[in-house]
Amino acid sequence: MAVPQIEELELLHARICRAFGDTKRIQIMYALHEEPRHVTALAELLDTPQPTISRHLAVLRDRGLVTTQRDGAAVVYALSDDRVIMVLNLMRQILRGLLERQSDHLGVSESR
Repeated sequence: MAVPQIEELELLHARICRAFGDTKRIQIMYALHEEPRHVTALAELLDTPQPTISRHLAVLRDRGLVTTQRDGAAVVYALSDDRVIMVLNLMRQILRGLLERQSDHLGVSESR
């Protein structure tokens, strides 16, 4: 595979990577993967003030990672593409592997 052009990588970083840069936004994406939710339901589920959830949702919506649908006066948020969760889960697997190797490496160093 060829090295991607810097312009594409800058767009990737601006649109997606920065959205992953906050743990609360990642939690919101996992919650929306379970089911679409109102901001109040997300705030209760994640034990986070509603204005904080709303700010994070605005970032995710601006980057196209969540969609909105009116439900009377309320707005229901949904994940726009389930592949986001596949990417997050893959990154979690990579993290677990790195931590295991680091732990194994420390164990080897300590036994010497």
